[in-house]
Amino acid sequence: MSINRVVISGNLTRDPELRATSGGMSVLKLGVAVNDRRKNPSTGEWEDVPNFIDVTLFGTRADALSRYLKKGTKVAIEGRLRWSQWETPHGDKRSKLEVVAEEIEFLSSRDESSAASPAKAPMPVEDIDGEEIPF
Repeated sequence: MSINRVVISGNLTRDPELRATSGGMSVLKLGVAVNDRRKNPSTGEWEDVPNFIDVTLFGTRADALSRYLKKGTKVAIEGRLRWSQWETPHGDKRSKLEVVAEEIEFLSSRDESSAASPAKAPMPVEDIDGEEIPF
């Protein structure tokens, strides 16, 4: 048995590119930056080191999401890994590993600066039978 599942969350590094195959299927290409934490051996401090991941989404969802995604949008992506290889016009061999997205969830609202944004709205603290909640 083999398992090919990947889940990542990060920010889009560029605006998505929507194209179509010769058969008319929509293809949406994204770039996602996912931070990794590493300890700097010279300073001893922890640092965020970005990993840049190519993501592809196919079909009608590619059309729909292309209207809402933009550079900087925070997303969670679930999908599978796909490896591809090709040869350049000069005869050099190239390859890459990318995520083929099956699910994309928005983790940031359209207007992050809005005080009414559900992602930033504070949760009300209520009394239970006249007592304060202990957290």
